[in-house]
Amino acid sequence: MKNLLKIIPILLISLTTLQSCNDDTDNELPYEPEVPTTNTIVDVALGAENLTTLVAALQKADLVTTLASQGPFTVLAPSNDAFNTFLSDNGFSSLEDVPVDVLTNILLNHVIGGRLASTDLSTGYASTFATTSASDASMSIFIDTSNGVRFNGVSSVTDANIEADNGIVHLVDAVIGLPSVVTFAVADPTFSTLVAALTRDDLTTNFVGVLSTPTGTSPAPFTVFAPTNDAFGSLLAELGVSGLGDIDEPTLDAVLKVHVVAGANVFDTDLTDNLTVTTLGGDITANVTGGATLTDANGRVSDIIATNVQANNGIIHAINKVILP
Repeated sequence: MKNLLKIIPILLISLTTLQSCNDDTDNELPYEPEVPTTNTIVDVALGAENLTTLVAALQKADLVTTLASQGPFTVLAPSNDAFNTFLSDNGFSSLEDVPVDVLTNILLNHVIGGRLASTDLSTGYASTFATTSASDASMSIFIDTSNGVRFNGVSSVTDANIEADNGIVHLVDAVIGLPSVVTFAVADPTFSTLVAALTRDDLTTNFVGVLSTPTGTSPAPFTVFAPTNDAFGSLLAELGVSGLGDIDEPTLDAVLKVHVVAGANVFDTDLTDNLTVTTLGGDITANVTGGATLTDANGRVSDIIATNVQANNGIIHAINKVILP
């Protein structure tokens, strides 16, 4: 009996302890739940105080889901100041004044496929997700890495290589508008002599004004066969003159016109052998066998050395010899 009295308190303590353990177990999960975290391109923009206008623009253009769930993308992200300048320069009082279709295409002009860090970028052309009104093709963008990184000659990277789960973000200091053929000619130093010719003070034709005409307004769209600087250098030697200033205005005007096709966005794949190409300055002949070439009225042959630089109002093909009328 004495032993029984000793056992009862021990049993009571054990039962109390067991009950206490059971109570604690009922209130606990067997593991800590993981809270999913993301760092998409949209998350990067949401977390940056100087990208609030970009976020608002993405929401208006219904691009948030795309940039949060797809990829990989390289996004050139304009700052708030960049958007303010864009709105002011284009006569918009606020983001709400920008038509949705226009805003969408401009935003897509800041998106390149793939994950391109600053070290992956080199001077040349890439394609964006914007669509040109001249042909429904992807818009080109000119990347200049000669001094930092600059796009289309108007927008520079201020903060590079911001990593995201579905791509990479580079902050830029200006909104990259939809380019015209003039935009690329000015931005690409390969065409600096061509630009000097097109803008010579004594020309009777306003080439810059004409070639800036938007698609949907005559004579756009354009196909421009753009001679390189070396091509102009060879022409000057061929003519025995020291510079563009030695070429009289009627001749220079006629020479420039024969490099422009109006009313057509002609891809390299549209060219065939013995194809007559009608330019603003007369007919030339295209051939593709053995490589794409253009033959002028004097029998001079120019090689097409780079193709399909797509602007919003036309397309550019680089050539290695100036065409003569």
